[in-house]
Amino acid sequence: MDKKDYKKEYKDLYQPSVNPSIIDIPEMLFITVKGVGNPNTSSSYQEALEILYGLSFTIKMSKMNGTQPEGYFEYVVPPLEGLWYAEETAFDGINITGKDKFCWISMIRQPEFVTEAVFEKAKQTLAKKKPELNVNRAEFIKMTEGLCVQAMHKGPYDDEPQTIENMKCFVKEHGYTEDFSDTRYHHEIYLSDPRKCAPQRLKTVIRHPVKRL
Repeated sequence: MDKKDYKKEYKDLYQPSVNPSIIDIPEMLFITVKGVGNPNTSSSYQEALEILYGLSFTIKMSKMNGTQPEGYFEYVVPPLEGLWYAEETAFDGINITGKDKFCWISMIRQPEFVTEAVFEKAKQTLAKKKPELNVNRAEFIKMTEGLCVQAMHKGPYDDEPQTIENMKCFVKEHGYTEDFSDTRYHHEIYLSDPRKCAPQRLKTVIRHPVKRL
């Protein structure tokens, strides 16, 4: 049976052009973990990823012991995503004041059959399997991102500012303005595994909230 692959089925969300475009993002379900600190060195960030993948694969593999939720279907776990912001300013992906001050919400999209009850059951299962993880850091949310500009960034994460500058120019030229707030953030979707992929071959979707002028 074919597995649902969100990256392939929703190419407008996960496979944009390197040239910026405007998109209206619909409501989606996510498991999220919040934290603060440099993602390259923070143990809190590493634990967040363990929790996110642990819960996502617990739900995906529930079919193996016959505990799959109602409406379950075969699927590929969607990619890791991150919302990034700073306490003192509206972070736009360029004005970095120090990675140790990064505030982040790491998240993985969930299939439509996942509910709060399914999420809570997965937390209980993962807590028994890996008691060292603080699974209570995780939250299950519905998020409607709304109107955004996005583009595919190809290359190292540290080279993202050039792609972001292109997005800023596109927004201005097409009658929009960026719309960062305490609920709308710099958004990255990681389509490549940096542990297995050369920096110059990394693919990352960059998305910023916008509004019409």
